[in-house]
Amino acid sequence: MSDDTPKLHKVLAQSGLGSRLEMEKLIIEGRITVNDELAHVGQRIKFGDRIKVNGRSLPVRIQAMPARVLAYHKPVGEIVSRDDPQSRPTVFRKLPRLYQGKWQAVGRLDLNTEGLLLFTSSGELANKLMHPRFGLEREYAVRVLGALSNLEKEKLLSGVNLEDGMAQFGSLEDGGGEGANCWYRVTIQEGRNREVRRMFEAVGHAVSRLIRIRYGKMVLPRGLKRGDWMELDAADIDQLTRSAGASHLGAPKPTHQAPAARPSTLRRTPSKTAKASPSRELFIGADSLSRQRRDQKTSAARAKPRPRKAKI
Repeated sequence: MSDDTPKLHKVLAQSGLGSRLEMEKLIIEGRITVNDELAHVGQRIKFGDRIKVNGRSLPVRIQAMPARVLAYHKPVGEIVSRDDPQSRPTVFRKLPRLYQGKWQAVGRLDLNTEGLLLFTSSGELANKLMHPRFGLEREYAVRVLGALSNLEKEKLLSGVNLEDGMAQFGSLEDGGGEGANCWYRVTIQEGRNREVRRMFEAVGHAVSRLIRIRYGKMVLPRGLKRGDWMELDAADIDQLTRSAGASHLGAPKPTHQAPAARPSTLRRTPSKTAKASPSRELFIGADSLSRQRRDQKTSAARAKPRPRKAKI
């Protein structure tokens, strides 16, 4: 368990049962249990642990660990699962180790889809980000074979009938392309299995490449290579939790606000049939990686010892 979690005898002493030395004595005598198991001296406890003294529950206040969030650039060929009978590469193998809890994926991307995938240590935040009630948009860059006609665009915006119900894009914009390959940027507010691919197939176009470039307010950070991850700072996490209608979830208050950013992806040309895309003024994450690298360089420069001037 992480060294950041408090020791049992310290928490017991703070609750008013006695001194730390007296609490250690109670532990040695076997009069204290944690989660129905005998405690031991030096044991650390975490938020949610059940503590009993002489068989009676003792309510203690342990602050929940701050929520952590990772932005991962998922490449094609990885699955979003911890266990796979076919032993295919999984996105979880590259993530940093958590000493308390586990990383939870916010939504899924299929094997052949790449792009932004969020992970969090907070189950509450994960549920908020995925809950249909909040309707967080997902934005994708899509490459299809053949250009869409105006009628096909209208169908995708008004709704197409899939085997599991109606589906429609919130916006659809041209993204350029050469030859038979045409790029589009689309937004959708739900995450049914292979939904974007199936919608284009419903109007007669096969998807040859699919990239998620935004989830809610979080965009794929510039410079984040495929297969790499970055951890969001307090400012970005605060904005992300607020966008999902969640509280701070134990995260420290940010010391600064992340600058407004516009995601840098495909160039777009206006389309007469496309709905207006949402305002990008409040998006986060686009410059997060470059900002963190800049801050790290600044900190390293400050920490570097200055050469002393020789005395004459």
